[in-house]
Amino acid sequence: MPDAAAPDHGQGPLSISELQQLEATLLPALERHHLRLLAHGLRTLQQVQRCTAEPHLPKQAAIEQWLLAQSDLSQEPDFCRQLAQQLDSAGRQLEQLALQRGVAPLELDLEALIDWARQQADQRLATAPPSTPQTPPAAPPAGL
Repeated sequence: MPDAAAPDHGQGPLSISELQQLEATLLPALERHHLRLLAHGLRTLQQVQRCTAEPHLPKQAAIEQWLLAQSDLSQEPDFCRQLAQQLDSAGRQLEQLALQRGVAPLELDLEALIDWARQQADQRLATAPPSTPQTPPAAPPAGL
Protein backbone atom coordinates (compact mmCIF):
# COMPACT_ATOMS: atom_id res chain seq x y z
CA MET A 1 0.00 0.00 0.00
CA PRO A 2 1.50 3.40 -0.97
CA ASP A 3 2.46 5.85 1.73
CA ALA A 4 -0.18 8.62 1.84
CA ALA A 5 2.48 11.16 2.88
CA ALA A 6 4.75 10.43 -0.10
CA PRO A 7 4.09 12.30 -3.32
CA ASP A 8 2.87 10.29 -6.27
CA HIS A 9 5.30 11.61 -8.86
CA GLY A 10 2.95 10.61 -11.65
CA GLN A 11 0.39 13.02 -10.21
CA GLY A 12 2.42 15.92 -8.86
CA PRO A 13 4.68 17.02 -6.02
CA LEU A 14 1.94 17.13 -3.36
CA SER A 15 0.91 13.99 -1.52
CA ILE A 16 -2.70 12.99 -1.12
CA SER A 17 -2.55 13.89 2.58
CA GLU A 18 -1.14 17.34 1.74
CA LEU A 19 -3.92 17.93 -0.80
CA GLN A 20 -6.46 16.85 1.80
CA GLN A 21 -4.89 19.23 4.32
CA LEU A 22 -5.22 22.10 1.83
CA GLU A 23 -8.85 21.22 1.06
CA ALA A 24 -9.68 20.94 4.77
CA THR A 25 -8.99 24.66 5.21
CA LEU A 26 -12.51 25.41 3.95
CA LEU A 27 -11.19 28.66 2.53
CA PRO A 28 -13.18 30.38 -0.18
CA ALA A 29 -12.56 28.84 -3.61
CA LEU A 30 -10.29 31.64 -4.85
CA GLU A 31 -7.92 31.46 -1.88
CA ARG A 32 -7.95 27.65 -1.85
CA HIS A 33 -7.03 27.57 -5.55
CA HIS A 34 -4.22 30.06 -5.03
CA LEU A 35 -3.04 28.07 -2.01
CA ARG A 36 -2.89 24.84 -4.05
CA LEU A 37 -0.88 26.59 -6.78
CA LEU A 38 1.55 28.08 -4.30
CA ALA A 39 1.95 24.76 -2.44
CA HIS A 40 2.57 23.00 -5.75
CA GLY A 41 5.17 25.63 -6.63
CA LEU A 42 6.87 25.28 -3.24
CA ARG A 43 7.12 21.49 -3.47
CA THR A 44 8.36 21.63 -7.07
CA LEU A 45 10.99 24.26 -6.25
CA GLN A 46 12.11 22.15 -3.28
CA GLN A 47 12.56 19.19 -5.66
CA VAL A 48 14.54 21.35 -8.08
CA GLN A 49 16.73 22.60 -5.25
CA ARG A 50 17.48 19.05 -4.08
CA CYS A 51 18.55 18.05 -7.59
CA THR A 52 20.65 21.15 -8.26
CA ALA A 53 22.14 21.26 -4.75
CA GLU A 54 21.86 25.06 -4.84
CA PRO A 55 21.45 26.60 -1.38
CA HIS A 56 19.05 29.27 -2.66
CA LEU A 57 15.83 29.47 -4.59
CA PRO A 58 16.49 28.02 -8.07
CA LYS A 59 16.70 30.50 -10.94
CA GLN A 60 14.41 30.19 -13.95
CA ALA A 61 17.12 28.62 -16.15
CA ALA A 62 17.80 25.91 -13.54
CA ILE A 63 14.09 25.25 -13.18
CA GLU A 64 13.71 24.88 -16.95
CA GLN A 65 16.69 22.51 -17.13
CA TRP A 66 15.22 20.40 -14.35
CA LEU A 67 11.83 20.29 -16.07
CA LEU A 68 13.41 19.18 -19.35
CA ALA A 69 15.17 16.38 -17.48
CA GLN A 70 11.79 14.95 -16.40
CA SER A 71 10.84 12.08 -18.72
CA ASP A 72 7.24 13.26 -19.11
CA LEU A 73 8.37 16.75 -20.15
CA SER A 74 11.59 16.14 -22.08
CA GLN A 75 9.87 16.57 -25.45
CA GLU A 76 7.96 19.72 -24.42
CA PRO A 77 10.48 22.60 -24.40
CA ASP A 78 7.87 25.34 -24.92
CA PHE A 79 5.75 24.03 -22.05
CA CYS A 80 8.84 23.72 -19.84
CA ARG A 81 9.84 27.30 -20.60
CA GLN A 82 6.38 28.61 -19.67
CA LEU A 83 6.14 26.43 -16.57
CA ALA A 84 9.61 27.59 -15.48
CA GLN A 85 8.38 31.19 -15.78
CA GLN A 86 5.37 30.39 -13.61
CA LEU A 87 7.49 28.58 -11.02
CA ASP A 88 9.92 31.52 -10.98
CA SER A 89 6.95 33.80 -10.32
CA ALA A 90 5.78 31.52 -7.50
CA GLY A 91 9.32 31.64 -6.13
CA ARG A 92 9.17 35.43 -5.94
CA GLN A 93 5.89 35.22 -4.05
CA LEU A 94 7.41 32.62 -1.70
CA GLU A 95 10.35 35.00 -1.13
CA GLN A 96 7.95 37.73 0.01
CA LEU A 97 6.15 35.35 2.35
CA ALA A 98 9.46 34.02 3.67
CA LEU A 99 10.64 37.56 4.44
CA GLN A 100 7.51 38.10 6.53
CA ARG A 101 8.20 34.85 8.40
CA GLY A 102 11.97 35.32 8.76
CA VAL A 103 12.88 32.08 6.98
CA ALA A 104 14.37 31.05 3.65
CA PRO A 105 11.73 30.61 0.92
CA LEU A 106 12.23 26.87 0.56
CA GLU A 107 12.02 26.38 4.33
CA LEU A 108 8.36 27.39 4.27
CA ASP A 109 5.88 24.65 5.05
CA LEU A 110 2.23 24.06 4.26
CA GLU A 111 1.14 25.53 7.60
CA ALA A 112 2.81 28.83 6.72
CA LEU A 113 1.08 28.83 3.33
CA ILE A 114 -2.28 28.00 4.92
CA ASP A 115 -1.86 30.82 7.47
CA TRP A 116 -1.04 33.21 4.64
CA ALA A 117 -4.07 32.08 2.59
CA ARG A 118 -6.35 32.56 5.61
CA GLN A 119 -5.00 36.09 6.08
CA GLN A 120 -5.62 36.81 2.39
CA ALA A 121 -9.20 35.53 2.66
CA ASP A 122 -9.81 37.56 5.82
CA GLN A 123 -8.49 40.71 4.13
CA ARG A 124 -10.57 40.16 1.01
CA LEU A 125 -13.72 39.49 3.00
CA ALA A 126 -13.11 42.47 5.32
CA THR A 127 -12.85 44.85 2.37
CA ALA A 128 -15.72 43.36 0.37
CA PRO A 129 -18.75 45.62 0.09
CA PRO A 130 -21.64 44.45 2.25
CA SER A 131 -24.24 42.49 0.38
CA THR A 132 -27.85 43.45 0.67
CA PRO A 133 -30.25 40.65 1.43
CA GLN A 134 -32.64 39.90 -1.37
CA THR A 135 -36.28 40.65 -0.71
CA PRO A 136 -38.44 37.60 -1.26
CA PRO A 137 -40.93 37.98 -4.09
CA ALA A 138 -44.33 39.26 -3.08
CA ALA A 139 -46.98 36.62 -2.65
CA PRO A 140 -49.54 36.56 -5.45
CA PRO A 141 -52.91 38.05 -4.53
CA ALA A 142 -55.37 35.57 -3.05
CA GLY A 143 -57.72 33.92 -5.46
CA LEU A 144 -55.39 33.81 -8.42
